[in-house]
Amino acid sequence: MAEAWAASACGEAMAAMAAAEGSSGCFPSYWPLLPQALGLSLSWRLTGLSGCKVPQETLLKLLVGLMRRGLVGGQEEAPAFPALGVGMDSCIIPLRRGGLLLVQTTDFFYPLVEDPYVMGHITGANVLSDLYAMGITECDMLMLLSVSQSMSEEEREKVTPLMVKGFRDAADEGRTDVTGGQTVVNPWIKIGGVATVVCQPNEFIMPDSAVVGDVAVNAHQWLDNAERRNKVKMVVSGEQVELPYQEAMFNMATLNRTAAGLMHTFNAHVATDITGFGILGHSQSLGKQQRNKVSFVIHNVPIIAKMAALSKASGRFALLQGTSAETSGGLLICLPREQAAHFCSKIKSPKYGEGHQVWIVGIVDKGIIEVIPRGATAAALAPDNSNASSEPCS
Repeated sequence: MAEAWAASACGEAMAAMAAAEGSSGCFPSYWPLLPQALGLSLSWRLTGLSGCKVPQETLLKLLVGLMRRGLVGGQEEAPAFPALGVGMDSCIIPLRRGGLLLVQTTDFFYPLVEDPYVMGHITGANVLSDLYAMGITECDMLMLLSVSQSMSEEEREKVTPLMVKGFRDAADEGRTDVTGGQTVVNPWIKIGGVATVVCQPNEFIMPDSAVVGDVAVNAHQWLDNAERRNKVKMVVSGEQVELPYQEAMFNMATLNRTAAGLMHTFNAHVATDITGFGILGHSQSLGKQQRNKVSFVIHNVPIIAKMAALSKASGRFALLQGTSAETSGGLLICLPREQAAHFCSKIKSPKYGEGHQVWIVGIVDKGIIEVIPRGATAAALAPDNSNASSEPCS
Protein backbone atom coordinates (compact mmCIF):
# COMPACT_ATOMS: atom_id res chain seq x y z
CA MET A 1 0.00 0.00 0.00
CA ALA A 2 1.28 3.46 -0.84
CA GLU A 3 1.68 5.93 1.99
CA ALA A 4 2.43 9.59 2.70
CA TRP A 5 4.16 11.54 5.44
CA ALA A 6 2.50 14.60 6.77
CA ALA A 7 3.14 17.23 9.37
CA SER A 8 0.98 19.89 10.90
CA ALA A 9 2.11 23.30 11.97
CA CYS A 10 1.09 26.76 12.79
CA GLY A 11 1.50 28.28 9.34
CA GLU A 12 2.11 31.64 7.78
CA ALA A 13 -0.96 33.09 9.46
CA MET A 14 1.08 32.98 12.69
CA ALA A 15 4.26 34.34 11.16
CA ALA A 16 4.43 37.93 12.35
CA MET A 17 3.14 40.38 14.84
CA ALA A 18 0.24 42.47 13.61
CA ALA A 19 1.92 45.82 13.15
CA ALA A 20 -1.10 47.84 14.21
CA GLU A 21 -2.12 45.68 17.16
CA GLY A 22 1.18 44.19 18.29
CA SER A 23 -0.31 40.69 18.40
CA SER A 24 -0.13 37.46 16.44
CA GLY A 25 -1.43 33.96 15.67
CA CYS A 26 -1.11 31.54 18.55
CA PHE A 27 -1.39 34.36 21.13
CA PRO A 28 -4.01 36.89 19.99
CA SER A 29 -3.14 39.28 22.83
CA TYR A 30 0.63 38.77 22.70
CA TRP A 31 3.03 41.70 22.86
CA PRO A 32 6.82 41.32 22.62
CA LEU A 33 8.48 41.12 26.02
CA LEU A 34 10.31 44.29 27.07
CA PRO A 35 12.62 43.50 30.01
CA GLN A 36 12.16 46.97 31.44
CA ALA A 37 8.42 46.30 31.71
CA LEU A 38 9.32 43.69 34.34
CA GLY A 39 11.69 46.08 36.05
CA LEU A 40 14.72 44.28 34.59
CA SER A 41 17.71 45.73 32.78
CA LEU A 42 17.23 46.58 29.11
CA SER A 43 20.13 44.20 28.33
CA TRP A 44 18.58 41.26 30.24
CA ARG A 45 18.25 38.10 28.11
CA LEU A 46 16.61 34.81 29.02
CA THR A 47 18.94 32.98 26.62
CA GLY A 48 21.91 34.34 28.56
CA LEU A 49 21.17 31.62 31.13
CA SER A 50 21.06 28.78 28.61
CA GLY A 51 23.10 25.64 28.00
CA CYS A 52 23.08 23.01 25.26
CA LYS A 53 22.15 19.37 24.79
CA VAL A 54 24.35 16.51 23.61
CA PRO A 55 24.52 16.03 19.79
CA GLN A 56 22.77 12.97 18.36
CA GLU A 57 25.94 11.05 17.42
CA THR A 58 27.45 11.56 20.87
CA LEU A 59 24.18 10.77 22.63
CA LEU A 60 23.72 7.43 20.87
CA LYS A 61 27.24 6.39 21.86
CA LEU A 62 26.57 7.32 25.48
CA LEU A 63 23.36 5.29 25.52
CA VAL A 64 24.84 2.06 24.14
CA GLY A 65 23.75 -0.77 26.43
CA LEU A 66 20.82 1.11 27.92
CA MET A 67 18.19 -0.84 25.97
CA ARG A 68 18.51 -4.42 27.20
CA ARG A 69 16.12 -7.32 27.44
CA GLY A 70 15.84 -9.12 30.71
CA LEU A 71 17.30 -12.58 31.23
CA VAL A 72 15.14 -15.46 32.44
CA GLY A 73 17.02 -18.62 33.40
CA GLY A 74 20.04 -17.38 31.48
CA GLN A 75 17.97 -16.93 28.33
CA GLU A 76 17.03 -13.63 26.73
CA GLU A 77 13.41 -12.81 27.45
CA ALA A 78 11.22 -11.75 24.53
CA PRO A 79 9.49 -8.40 25.19
CA ALA A 80 5.79 -8.54 25.98
CA PHE A 81 5.27 -5.64 23.58
CA PRO A 82 7.52 -4.28 20.79
CA ALA A 83 10.01 -1.85 22.31
CA LEU A 84 10.86 1.57 20.93
CA GLY A 85 14.54 2.16 20.29
CA VAL A 86 16.70 4.93 21.73
CA GLY A 87 16.01 8.14 19.84
CA MET A 88 12.30 7.55 19.39
CA ASP A 89 9.68 9.81 20.93
CA SER A 90 8.25 7.79 23.83
CA CYS A 91 8.57 4.57 25.83
CA ILE A 92 5.91 1.85 26.05
CA ILE A 93 5.68 -0.17 29.26
CA PRO A 94 3.28 -3.13 29.60
CA LEU A 95 1.46 -2.98 32.94
CA ARG A 96 1.16 -6.08 35.08
CA ARG A 97 -2.61 -6.26 34.95
CA GLY A 98 -5.46 -5.67 32.59
CA GLY A 99 -3.61 -5.77 29.27
CA LEU A 100 -2.94 -2.03 29.52
CA LEU A 101 0.15 -0.09 28.47
CA LEU A 102 1.87 2.94 29.96
CA VAL A 103 3.05 5.34 27.24
CA GLN A 104 5.33 8.04 28.54
CA THR A 105 7.77 10.71 27.40
CA THR A 106 9.99 13.27 29.11
CA ASP A 107 11.97 16.21 27.78
CA PHE A 108 13.49 19.48 28.93
CA PHE A 109 14.89 22.58 27.26
CA TYR A 110 17.21 25.48 27.81
CA PRO A 111 15.89 28.93 26.85
CA LEU A 112 15.90 29.46 23.09
CA VAL A 113 13.67 32.55 22.90
CA GLU A 114 13.78 35.67 25.06
CA ASP A 115 10.16 35.68 26.20
CA PRO A 116 9.66 33.52 29.35
CA TYR A 117 5.96 32.96 28.72
CA VAL A 118 6.50 31.83 25.12
CA MET A 119 9.40 29.61 26.25
CA GLY A 120 7.08 27.86 28.70
CA HIS A 121 4.42 27.42 26.01
CA ILE A 122 6.98 26.02 23.53
CA THR A 123 8.13 23.52 26.16
CA GLY A 124 4.60 22.32 26.85
CA ALA A 125 3.93 21.95 23.14
CA ASN A 126 7.11 19.92 22.60
CA VAL A 127 6.52 17.54 25.51
CA LEU A 128 2.99 16.83 24.28
CA SER A 129 4.22 16.38 20.71
CA ASP A 130 6.05 13.16 21.59
CA LEU A 131 2.71 11.53 22.43
CA TYR A 132 0.97 13.26 19.53
CA ALA A 133 3.43 11.48 17.24
CA MET A 134 1.81 8.24 18.34
CA GLY A 135 -1.72 9.53 17.74
CA ILE A 136 -2.32 10.07 21.46
CA THR A 137 -4.27 13.24 22.24
CA GLU A 138 -5.22 12.72 25.90
CA CYS A 139 -2.69 12.45 28.73
CA ASP A 140 -1.52 13.90 32.05
CA MET A 141 1.62 15.97 32.62
CA LEU A 142 4.27 16.83 35.19
CA MET A 143 6.45 19.94 34.93
CA LEU A 144 10.23 19.92 35.44
CA LEU A 145 11.78 23.29 36.31
CA SER A 146 15.34 24.38 37.00
CA VAL A 147 15.85 27.93 38.28
CA SER A 148 19.29 29.41 37.61
CA GLN A 149 21.43 30.17 40.62
CA SER A 150 22.83 33.09 38.60
CA MET A 151 19.44 34.85 38.70
CA SER A 152 18.74 37.44 41.33
CA GLU A 153 15.76 36.94 43.62
CA GLU A 154 13.92 39.65 41.72
CA GLU A 155 14.57 37.94 38.38
CA ARG A 156 13.36 34.61 39.73
CA GLU A 157 10.16 36.12 41.11
CA LYS A 158 9.34 37.93 37.87
CA VAL A 159 10.53 35.50 35.18
CA THR A 160 9.73 32.04 36.61
CA PRO A 161 5.95 32.55 36.98
CA LEU A 162 5.76 33.59 33.32
CA MET A 163 7.46 30.35 32.21
CA VAL A 164 5.16 28.30 34.42
CA LYS A 165 2.10 30.10 33.05
CA GLY A 166 3.19 29.44 29.45
CA PHE A 167 3.59 25.73 30.23
CA ARG A 168 0.23 25.65 32.01
CA ASP A 169 -1.52 27.40 29.11
CA ALA A 170 -0.04 24.92 26.60
CA ALA A 171 -1.39 22.09 28.75
CA ASP A 172 -4.80 23.76 28.87
CA GLU A 173 -4.79 24.12 25.10
CA GLY A 174 -3.98 20.41 24.84
CA ARG A 175 -6.83 19.62 27.26
CA THR A 176 -4.51 17.99 29.75
CA ASP A 177 -3.77 18.46 33.45
CA VAL A 178 -0.45 19.30 35.10
CA THR A 179 -0.60 17.22 38.25
CA GLY A 180 2.80 17.91 39.82
CA GLY A 181 6.49 18.12 39.04
CA GLN A 182 9.96 18.86 40.37
CA THR A 183 11.89 22.11 40.84
CA VAL A 184 15.62 22.54 41.50
CA VAL A 185 18.30 25.23 41.48
CA ASN A 186 20.87 24.83 38.72
CA PRO A 187 23.55 26.91 36.94
CA TRP A 188 21.16 27.22 33.96
CA ILE A 189 17.48 27.76 33.39
CA LYS A 190 15.78 24.57 32.23
CA ILE A 191 12.11 23.78 31.78
CA GLY A 192 10.56 20.50 30.70
CA GLY A 193 7.93 17.97 31.49
CA VAL A 194 6.66 14.40 31.56
CA ALA A 195 3.57 13.33 29.60
CA THR A 196 1.92 10.03 30.54
CA VAL A 197 -1.09 8.00 29.49
CA VAL A 198 -2.39 4.51 30.31
CA CYS A 199 -4.19 3.02 27.33
CA GLN A 200 -4.96 -0.08 25.31
CA PRO A 201 -2.79 -1.15 22.33
CA ASN A 202 -5.43 -0.09 19.80
CA GLU A 203 -5.50 3.49 21.11
CA PHE A 204 -2.12 4.53 19.71
CA ILE A 205 -0.04 4.02 16.57
CA MET A 206 3.26 2.15 16.86
CA PRO A 207 5.92 3.83 14.67
CA ASP A 208 7.14 0.60 13.07
CA SER A 209 4.82 -0.15 10.14
CA ALA A 210 5.84 2.05 7.21
CA VAL A 211 4.84 0.63 3.82
CA VAL A 212 6.56 1.15 0.48
CA GLY A 213 5.10 4.09 -1.44
CA ASP A 214 5.04 6.93 1.10
CA VAL A 215 4.62 10.50 -0.12
CA ALA A 216 6.06 12.97 2.38
CA VAL A 217 4.41 16.05 3.83
CA ASN A 218 6.16 18.10 6.52
CA ALA A 219 6.06 21.56 8.06
CA HIS A 220 7.84 23.60 10.75
CA GLN A 221 11.30 23.71 9.15
CA TRP A 222 13.21 26.66 10.52
CA LEU A 223 16.44 27.96 11.96
CA ASP A 224 15.54 28.58 15.57
CA ASN A 225 18.67 30.58 16.44
CA ALA A 226 17.97 33.28 13.87
CA GLU A 227 18.42 36.03 16.44
CA ARG A 228 22.17 35.50 16.31
CA ARG A 229 22.41 37.89 13.44
CA ASN A 230 25.74 39.59 14.18
CA LYS A 231 27.62 37.09 11.96
CA VAL A 232 25.32 37.40 8.98
CA LYS A 233 24.65 41.13 8.65
CA MET A 234 25.87 41.05 5.06
CA VAL A 235 23.27 38.41 4.15
CA VAL A 236 20.06 39.59 5.81
CA SER A 237 19.05 42.76 7.58
CA GLY A 238 17.73 42.95 11.12
CA GLU A 239 14.20 43.46 9.82
CA GLN A 240 14.54 40.45 7.51
CA VAL A 241 15.57 38.32 10.49
CA GLU A 242 12.84 39.55 12.84
CA LEU A 243 9.88 38.22 10.85
CA PRO A 244 11.33 34.70 10.47
CA TYR A 245 12.20 34.76 14.16
CA GLN A 246 8.63 35.59 15.06
CA GLU A 247 7.31 32.93 12.68
CA ALA A 248 9.62 30.31 14.18
CA MET A 249 8.69 31.31 17.72
CA PHE A 250 4.94 31.02 17.15
CA ASN A 251 5.36 27.82 15.13
CA MET A 252 7.23 26.24 18.02
CA ALA A 253 4.49 27.25 20.45
CA THR A 254 1.75 25.59 18.38
CA LEU A 255 0.46 22.16 19.40
CA ASN A 256 0.37 19.22 16.97
CA ARG A 257 -2.84 17.91 18.53
CA THR A 258 -4.98 18.35 15.40
CA ALA A 259 -2.62 16.24 13.28
CA ALA A 260 -2.44 13.60 16.03
CA GLY A 261 -6.20 13.19 16.00
CA LEU A 262 -6.35 13.01 12.21
CA MET A 263 -3.73 10.23 12.16
CA HIS A 264 -6.45 7.78 13.23
CA THR A 265 -9.00 9.17 10.78
CA PHE A 266 -6.68 8.68 7.80
CA ASN A 267 -5.07 5.37 8.82
CA ALA A 268 -1.55 6.61 9.52
CA HIS A 269 1.05 3.85 9.90
CA VAL A 270 3.97 5.65 11.59
CA ALA A 271 4.97 9.11 12.72
CA THR A 272 7.63 11.05 14.59
CA ASP A 273 8.02 14.65 15.60
CA ILE A 274 10.97 16.62 14.24
CA THR A 275 12.98 18.10 17.10
CA GLY A 276 16.59 18.06 18.29
CA PHE A 277 18.02 15.63 15.71
CA GLY A 278 16.63 17.55 12.72
CA ILE A 279 14.55 16.06 9.91
CA LEU A 280 17.39 13.76 8.79
CA GLY A 281 18.23 12.48 12.27
CA HIS A 282 14.64 11.74 13.22
CA SER A 283 13.99 10.08 9.87
CA GLN A 284 16.97 7.83 10.53
CA SER A 285 15.65 6.94 13.99
CA LEU A 286 12.23 6.21 12.49
CA GLY A 287 13.81 4.06 9.77
CA LYS A 288 15.63 1.90 12.32
CA GLN A 289 12.31 1.20 14.03
CA GLN A 290 10.62 -0.30 10.95
CA ARG A 291 9.71 -3.97 10.67
CA ASN A 292 9.88 -3.85 6.86
CA LYS A 293 12.99 -3.16 4.83
CA VAL A 294 12.28 0.30 3.51
CA SER A 295 14.13 3.45 2.49
CA PHE A 296 12.90 6.88 3.51
CA VAL A 297 13.67 9.13 0.55
CA ILE A 298 13.65 12.84 1.42
CA HIS A 299 13.57 15.20 -1.55
CA ASN A 300 12.17 18.47 -0.23
CA VAL A 301 12.61 20.60 2.89
CA PRO A 302 10.34 23.57 3.66
CA ILE A 303 12.46 26.46 4.94
CA ILE A 304 11.37 29.88 6.16
CA ALA A 305 12.38 32.57 3.68
CA LYS A 306 15.97 33.91 4.03
CA MET A 307 16.99 31.20 6.50
CA ALA A 308 18.87 29.04 4.02
CA ALA A 309 21.11 32.00 3.16
CA LEU A 310 21.53 32.79 6.84
CA SER A 311 22.46 29.19 7.62
CA LYS A 312 25.10 29.17 4.89
CA ALA A 313 26.59 32.47 6.00
CA SER A 314 26.81 31.44 9.64
CA GLY A 315 28.24 28.00 8.87
CA ARG A 316 26.67 26.71 12.08
CA PHE A 317 23.27 25.19 11.64
CA ALA A 318 23.43 22.55 8.85
CA LEU A 319 19.91 23.57 7.82
CA LEU A 320 20.27 22.32 4.25
CA GLN A 321 21.84 19.09 5.49
CA GLY A 322 18.74 18.27 7.51
CA THR A 323 20.53 18.09 10.85
CA SER A 324 19.70 21.55 12.18
CA ALA A 325 18.26 21.04 15.66
CA GLU A 326 14.65 22.08 16.06
CA THR A 327 12.38 22.46 19.05
CA SER A 328 8.68 21.60 18.92
CA GLY A 329 8.69 20.87 15.18
CA GLY A 330 5.95 19.35 13.08
CA LEU A 331 4.85 15.72 12.87
CA LEU A 332 6.30 13.54 10.12
CA ILE A 333 3.46 11.10 9.43
CA CYS A 334 3.33 8.05 7.18
CA LEU A 335 -0.07 7.69 5.49
CA PRO A 336 -1.49 5.57 2.67
CA ARG A 337 -0.95 7.44 -0.59
CA GLU A 338 -4.66 7.54 -1.31
CA GLN A 339 -5.27 9.22 2.05
CA ALA A 340 -2.57 11.90 1.80
CA ALA A 341 -4.50 14.51 -0.18
CA HIS A 342 -7.54 14.07 2.05
CA PHE A 343 -5.37 14.52 5.14
CA CYS A 344 -3.88 17.74 3.74
CA SER A 345 -7.28 19.08 2.81
CA LYS A 346 -8.81 18.20 6.15
CA ILE A 347 -6.11 19.75 8.33
CA LYS A 348 -6.32 23.01 6.38
CA SER A 349 -10.12 23.18 6.51
CA PRO A 350 -11.88 25.97 8.47
CA LYS A 351 -12.96 23.38 11.03
CA TYR A 352 -9.44 23.41 12.49
CA GLY A 353 -8.84 27.14 12.21
CA GLU A 354 -6.34 29.21 10.28
CA GLY A 355 -2.66 28.54 9.79
CA HIS A 356 -2.20 24.79 9.30
CA GLN A 357 0.18 24.01 6.43
CA VAL A 358 1.61 20.73 5.14
CA TRP A 359 4.35 20.04 2.60
CA ILE A 360 5.29 16.93 0.63
CA VAL A 361 8.89 16.12 1.52
CA GLY A 362 9.56 12.52 0.45
CA ILE A 363 8.47 8.94 -0.09
CA VAL A 364 8.98 5.48 1.37
CA ASP A 365 10.64 3.15 -1.12
CA LYS A 366 11.87 -0.43 -1.29
CA GLY A 367 15.29 -1.29 -0.02
CA ILE A 368 17.36 -1.52 3.11
CA ILE A 369 16.34 0.46 6.17
CA GLU A 370 17.95 3.84 5.58
CA VAL A 371 17.31 7.48 4.78
CA ILE A 372 18.30 8.61 1.29
CA PRO A 373 18.47 12.34 0.47
CA ARG A 374 17.50 12.15 -3.19
CA GLY A 375 19.36 14.09 -5.87
CA ALA A 376 22.22 15.19 -3.62
CA THR A 377 25.44 13.92 -2.12
CA ALA A 378 25.94 13.26 1.57
CA ALA A 379 22.87 14.52 3.41
CA ALA A 380 21.98 17.63 1.40
CA LEU A 381 18.21 17.82 1.57
CA ALA A 382 17.60 20.97 -0.45
CA PRO A 383 19.22 22.70 -3.44
CA ASP A 384 21.44 25.72 -2.88
CA ASN A 385 18.78 28.15 -4.06
CA SER A 386 16.11 26.80 -1.71
CA ASN A 387 15.88 29.89 0.49
CA ALA A 388 12.14 30.34 0.33
CA SER A 389 9.30 28.33 1.73
CA SER A 390 8.46 25.19 -0.25
CA GLU A 391 5.09 24.80 -1.90
CA PRO A 392 2.48 23.32 0.45
CA CYS A 393 0.53 20.33 -0.71
CA SER A 394 -2.94 20.99 -2.03
